[in-house]
Amino acid sequence: MLETKDILETINMIDNENLDVRTITMGISLLDCLDEDIDKASVKVYDKVCRYAQDLVKTGEDIESEYGIPIINKRISVTPIGMVAAPCQSKNVVKFAKALDKAADTLGVNFIGGYSALVQKGFSSGDYALIESIPEALSVTEKVCSSVNIGSTKAGLNMDAVKMMGKIVKESAEKTADRDCIGAAKLVVFCNAPEDNPFMAGAFHGVGEADCVINVGVSGPGVVRAVLAKDGNGKRVDEIADMIKKTAFKITRMGQLVAKEASKRLCVPFGIVDLSLAPTPAVGDSVAYILEEMGLESCGCHGTTATLALLNDAVKKGGVMASSHVGGLSGAFIPVSEDAGMINAAKCGTLDITKLECMTAVCSVGLDMIVVPGDITPEIISAIIADEAAIGMVNSKTTAVRLIPAIGKKAGEELNFGGLLGKGPVMPVRTGDPSVFINRGGRLPAPLQALKN
Repeated sequence: MLETKDILETINMIDNENLDVRTITMGISLLDCLDEDIDKASVKVYDKVCRYAQDLVKTGEDIESEYGIPIINKRISVTPIGMVAAPCQSKNVVKFAKALDKAADTLGVNFIGGYSALVQKGFSSGDYALIESIPEALSVTEKVCSSVNIGSTKAGLNMDAVKMMGKIVKESAEKTADRDCIGAAKLVVFCNAPEDNPFMAGAFHGVGEADCVINVGVSGPGVVRAVLAKDGNGKRVDEIADMIKKTAFKITRMGQLVAKEASKRLCVPFGIVDLSLAPTPAVGDSVAYILEEMGLESCGCHGTTATLALLNDAVKKGGVMASSHVGGLSGAFIPVSEDAGMINAAKCGTLDITKLECMTAVCSVGLDMIVVPGDITPEIISAIIADEAAIGMVNSKTTAVRLIPAIGKKAGEELNFGGLLGKGPVMPVRTGDPSVFINRGGRLPAPLQALKN
């Protein structure tokens, strides 16, 4: 049974330490919406999404009101549209993006993800058209998010897709330059993309999932930092890890409660709890501040990768004991523009892209929400994607790249997206031209550890 002190502790976490359920995400399969006529298929997509998710927002608001637990976002993920577009005679795939955006507006959700393609081993029918349409799709929609999986430990890296995505990221920023390049902020390139991730921009509904599921993503870096600030002074590293595990357990139990309640009320199967520590621009709700609370003068200094590894491992171990269905990304996020501590570290110069790349070897995602100079070449973007994907491929983990070229801006200036996406300083990139390597194309072979069968 819960003791009074546990209840009061959770209330304090919510009131004073930025504890929240970051998202309830409904995953919806669109495999039964396939049609040779793209107009008919788009209508089927709109109708099915609206039919399945008609009570999603109200249910989230009801749970929030009854339990006093903040639920920040209500979102939807769908089957990768590259698959849905495959049988269509027309390759004007943007019609699907408009249908998804219209559905999101009708339902009142914050984002809808799944304008995606899975091309880790090659391109299927519909994938080329979808990838080429991403810049336009993200420029004419408000709530649609896009992702492309270009590699995996099993398949290796599709270097033709890596080359394409450098151009697509740059074009997405250029087409929305008048809106702080927001198009690129809604686009992420993955290696080893999970099929049950509730967080944007990388959420899509995997083909191995049920027809409809509820996934929940919890947050709570402010809570972890507060615990370390209160009781962590003088503690050994293993004692710090135990404190984080116990805190992650409590955070995940709250997410499990919300997930099961939403599942019951919506009559939809419960999928997973993603127990990621997802930061916000709010002061105190920062993964960087947790690392500094462990003893770093500033995030990015020597020791940052080790402290992040400790944090990520402890979060996973604590969370997995609190729910029998943990999935998604689960761990610690390090999105620069969404984390007040990361922003400060980048501005003062202790955190740069090279150090961030090192950190991605032990965190849950990768190079996330990083603003780069507007004159960056597509080949350099592709090379950054290739570097990050190689880390994921070799280490059998998810890695991702979400770069925002700041069109017309240089290192030291700033982009401001507002809301959860925050603001970010333009970070310099390394000099040197990787274009000969990027233009080779082909498939970077899978590592030896892929041969597990």
